[in-house]
Amino acid sequence: MTTEPTKIRVLIADDDAHVRHLVRLIVMCLGGDVVAEAADGIEALEMFAKLRPQVAILDLDMPRMRGDEALARIMAFEPRTVAIMLTRHASSVSMDACLRLGARRYVLKNTRYVDIQRQFAECWRECRLYDYRRHFETAAQ
Repeated sequence: MTTEPTKIRVLIADDDAHVRHLVRLIVMCLGGDVVAEAADGIEALEMFAKLRPQVAILDLDMPRMRGDEALARIMAFEPRTVAIMLTRHASSVSMDACLRLGARRYVLKNTRYVDIQRQFAECWRECRLYDYRRHFETAAQ
């Protein structure tokens, strides 16, 4: 009996519904499962604690709690979380702070769709969540 590989469980937190939708499409293209979407940092923390996703994709600027504060709390709660910041802030100060807090990637929202997809996939591969090459090889065929 063969079993299908477990999908990567992902939380998306961004106050822009359009961005959440685009990120959901990227995650689904990579074979992931979006288990929760949050519109602010507090909601992200509540969903994270309840659902325990492997990956958290967080915006930096969100209402009620900034993404970097949510990141710090998520990493304190579960340090093995693969956290990716997806933001419009190109500041090296913000990037360094998020990376020190435990983010694996800091991706700018104005990055091309295919490059965001590749960065997510490479990050997941580095964290041994899956073999990203099969998704790109399948797409090329």
